[in-house]
Amino acid sequence: MTKTNSLLASLNDHQLAYVNLDLANPKNGEYMLGVYHLKPGKNLNILQAACEVAAESSTGTNFLVQTETAFSREMNALVYKVDEEKELVWIAFPWRLFDRGGNVQNIMTYIAGNIFGMKEVSALKLLDVWFPAAMLEQYDGPSYTLEDMRNYLDVHGRPILGTIIKPKMGLTSAEYAEVCYDFWVGWGDFVKNDEPQANQDFCPYDKMVKHVKEAMDKAVKETGHKKVHSFNVSAADYDTMIERCEMIRNAGFEPGSYAFLIDGTTAGWMAVQTLRRKYPDVFIHFHRAGHGAYTRPENPIGYSVLVLSKFARLAGASGIHTGTAGVGKMAGDKAEDITAAEGIRYMKKQGHFFEQSWGTIPETDKDFVDLVQRDDDLEEVLRDDSWRGLKMCCPIISGGLNPVLLKPFIDLMGTTDFITTMGAGCHAHPKGTQAGAKAIVQACEAYQKGIDIHEYAKNKKELAEAIEFFEKPKTKDSSLRIAA
Repeated sequence: MTKTNSLLASLNDHQLAYVNLDLANPKNGEYMLGVYHLKPGKNLNILQAACEVAAESSTGTNFLVQTETAFSREMNALVYKVDEEKELVWIAFPWRLFDRGGNVQNIMTYIAGNIFGMKEVSALKLLDVWFPAAMLEQYDGPSYTLEDMRNYLDVHGRPILGTIIKPKMGLTSAEYAEVCYDFWVGWGDFVKNDEPQANQDFCPYDKMVKHVKEAMDKAVKETGHKKVHSFNVSAADYDTMIERCEMIRNAGFEPGSYAFLIDGTTAGWMAVQTLRRKYPDVFIHFHRAGHGAYTRPENPIGYSVLVLSKFARLAGASGIHTGTAGVGKMAGDKAEDITAAEGIRYMKKQGHFFEQSWGTIPETDKDFVDLVQRDDDLEEVLRDDSWRGLKMCCPIISGGLNPVLLKPFIDLMGTTDFITTMGAGCHAHPKGTQAGAKAIVQACEAYQKGIDIHEYAKNKKELAEAIEFFEKPKTKDSSLRIAA
């Protein structure tokens, strides 16, 4: 008996309903596909455990029930491939299972919900997903994109240069706006609230919005260049979230000069999709605070950065933080973070296991082939033919970058199509935020001109001071001071 036959022979009648190792064509458009790393529990083998996961993540429970029908069995998720040596299982989910209202929360409840608490598994991590074209058409995808922000700012051929205000908490509304102003007059582009920003007593939300608008107006007048601020609109309830959005819209900001930041992992997919649907003309900024509980490689239960990022694109986020691939302070590497960034940036890209096409027309169609080629050449696509696919989601890069690390990260990324938000990498500059912003801009200029930053810094004092500060060995005191 072969190993496969032995595994099949071990299944009970309940488990047999959730496996088809001869599934002829999983990519026939009927299924959403997923790959899990799985370690079985409760003395089960990998196929037994995988079938229990397929049942719990689709139609079933832990026993056969007398209420199932011929049609309900058609909605069973199916284990269609197993790699016992690598502890990998492939599951096909009939996507008709999912709420036809384009509900990402509903999908995650199936494929990353109850299954994480099952006794039948000791480790279960969703590593990659694949969406068929017919399913993609049911979901929003991004509306306002990086290209829209580039066109508003008139910034092309380089990253959008941004910052996170530091300290992340404790500044008053006026103090916060002053740091924004300093960054903008240092020629930075983009400022964001940090992820815990809300309506604290020392920094009332309405005053923060008012003062940021005043600071932006002054900076735009002095520099002659437009600016963007990303406001955290995460809130305790729907009404408060929308109230904050409307407060910003009614504060006199020019369309394009503001984004809505949502703490997507903690606020939830409903909040992300509400913003996308209610404000299609605004950049929806997905901050992923809390993601590490699911995505860190050493965590046995959860999902990968790529999976989280793909679902953010499906939900309609304009951009999501994807990590610094180990270049900055956060855990991560190229295999995980750059794969995630590419998976949401391009029209067609290889992931950990699946090559994902984000097109909604046949991949063999000449127009789609042309879209993929233009996209690979970093040209703007889907401006006038949005029915052909889901628009790009922008990688947002934060977590310990500074002017010295900008070029190494761009080289690793292989493109400048991202927003970078340096916190301490700006504000820890010995001469303060304005000088820190100038140093970031100068480091970017050096990259664009193909000049080593040390050479470029010979007549750029802000960059020279940044290099000296960030390249010096960290003492215990300095490492505390520059942590972002």
